[in-house]
Amino acid sequence: MKRPKLKKASKRMTCHKRYKIQKKVREHHRKLRKEAKKRGHKKPRKDPGVPNSAPFKEALLREAELRKQRLEELKQQQKLDRQKEQEKKRKLETNPGVKASNLEPVKEESGQCKAKNKTKSGKKNPKKLYCQELKKVIEASDIVLEVLDARDPLGCRCPQVEEAIIQSGQKKLVLLLNKSDLVPKENLENWLNYLKKELPTVVFRASTNLRDKGKIIKHLKLRKRAPIRNEGCVGKEGLWKLLKSFQETYGKAIQVGVIGFPNVGKSSIINSLKQERICNVGVSMGLTRCMQVVTLDKQITIIDSPSCIVSPLNSTSTLALRSPASTEVVKPVEAASAILSQADARQVVLKFTVPDFKNPLEFFTLLAQRRGLHQRGGSPNVEGAAKLMWSEWTGASLGYYRHPPTSWTPSPHFNKGIMTEMKEGLNLEELEKNNAHSIHSIRGPRLASSILFQSSGLTNGIIEEMDIPEELPKQKKKQQGEEEDHLDLNSDQESADEEADEESLATVLEEESWALPEESQADESALSYISDKMTEEEDDAYDFSTDYV
Repeated sequence: MKRPKLKKASKRMTCHKRYKIQKKVREHHRKLRKEAKKRGHKKPRKDPGVPNSAPFKEALLREAELRKQRLEELKQQQKLDRQKEQEKKRKLETNPGVKASNLEPVKEESGQCKAKNKTKSGKKNPKKLYCQELKKVIEASDIVLEVLDARDPLGCRCPQVEEAIIQSGQKKLVLLLNKSDLVPKENLENWLNYLKKELPTVVFRASTNLRDKGKIIKHLKLRKRAPIRNEGCVGKEGLWKLLKSFQETYGKAIQVGVIGFPNVGKSSIINSLKQERICNVGVSMGLTRCMQVVTLDKQITIIDSPSCIVSPLNSTSTLALRSPASTEVVKPVEAASAILSQADARQVVLKFTVPDFKNPLEFFTLLAQRRGLHQRGGSPNVEGAAKLMWSEWTGASLGYYRHPPTSWTPSPHFNKGIMTEMKEGLNLEELEKNNAHSIHSIRGPRLASSILFQSSGLTNGIIEEMDIPEELPKQKKKQQGEEEDHLDLNSDQESADEEADEESLATVLEEESWALPEESQADESALSYISDKMTEEEDDAYDFSTDYV
């Protein structure tokens, strides 16, 4: 009986055998090199490029670079089109009952709206949907927080929305001064004294250092959830106590609606109260497109709303500051000029560190030179500088302020009876203490380093769908073109599309090579001249060699 192997066989071999294998390998490599020499296999020749002596060299190189860029852009566009088609097919597979004509191209959304709202948004004007959502928030709320930018509180108030809240029934309206760290403390106190005569007012500063909800869930797998430090938030305790006191007097669970114009910080306030980044926030205006319900407590629910729609009858500066659609209607230079005309020129010069200017165009030129915004040829990019100033003015970093009116007059839609009703059931004494504590803890800018701004007063808004102006025919055509994207559902068609893409690339190359501009035609003539010259030199050399022989 054969003994079983207890361990693996050794890989050792004799030196004679190892040297023999190495010799065979060397001989095999030598043989391969000889065959490659006989075949004449050489390295591919490097493109020498256009010689320096050739005329119009720069134009030739520029034309080649442009052609290369066009090809890359075309390839990228075709790749995106194929991805869209695949997404449409996947959507059709998941919903087999839905017709292909009713499908829309898949877009990234904030995850706030339901599927019904997505289908409606393609057919209706989005502004009308915003009006519907805003009405829903007002109807569902027991107490409404109107968020105001502390830099221009009066310009952030909408009389039409406030009138709708008063007419909707027994609802409380509270003003909330957000971004209070961007104005001097003296100015903030003056505005608080002015606004609290009419309505209860809360001083607030939303937090900006909150983590995303998804990131927190990932951390839960590794360790226990730790409470998030909300260091940047100011005024949270005062607002929370105000809502709690109202809930106790109300006797049941309450719903709190948050309304306001774009970019005043509605979603940031909800995130600060929840201590999580639940609502989508960003620098661009109008990110919230539908109502979003967030539960803060068993007794308190807060509702985020889309922005109030600004009436197009307002001034140019108001449209530039309050409306996200103004980027399409108003030109950047016009909008920034309107904003600049209402600001103190001396303080603008100190803030943006530019020399004195006579008109807005000169200011944008100086700002472009200061920030390094240049066009081709070295000329300053005036439009880019106007966009930069516009974005800084509507963002949450630039500090400016306006003085409250010297004499207090109530709004036309308010009277003494309404103002007393709005203050009933709220602990105003405790609110004053909390506001004083918030102002003391805020580190506001100095009065000398801020820009004085002259606002045009209350901003008129639109709350009824009938008052919204119809879209321009060009915008309608664009939307119809986006909605009526056709679907190809065969997998064979996809491969055919790829082949067609390759053919189109080839045709583009041919068209570009034949249909050249005047510069490229001159370049071709120069190249033909060079080639003729080289052939003449070769013929002369050949005649010389025959004569010598």
